Amino acid sequence: MAKFKFNHGAVDRLLRQSVDNLADKLTRALNNLTPTYQGKPVDEVKVVVQRAWGENSGGGALPEPQLTEFATAIANGRHVQVNGVVG
Repeated sequence: MAKFKFNHGAVDRLLRQSVDNLADKLTRALNNLTPTYQGKPVDEVKVVVQRAWGENSGGGALPEPQLTEFATAIANGRHVQVNGVVG
């Protein structure tokens, strides 16, 4: 019978890298909205933020209060930072 040795460290590193890559992708996508949506009403920006999040996260939805937080920042011309959490 063959033995299988599971390398937890390698799996953890791969998972962390994947989460970081997704967070970077989402950060870029959301910050690309700022030039177009700066000064727009937050409710209008929320729709676009949710769409960009879904398109770049594989279909996931951004929950409140993060949706409003990101939309408000974009409407105010500020950049946002998406941070991935593994745990």
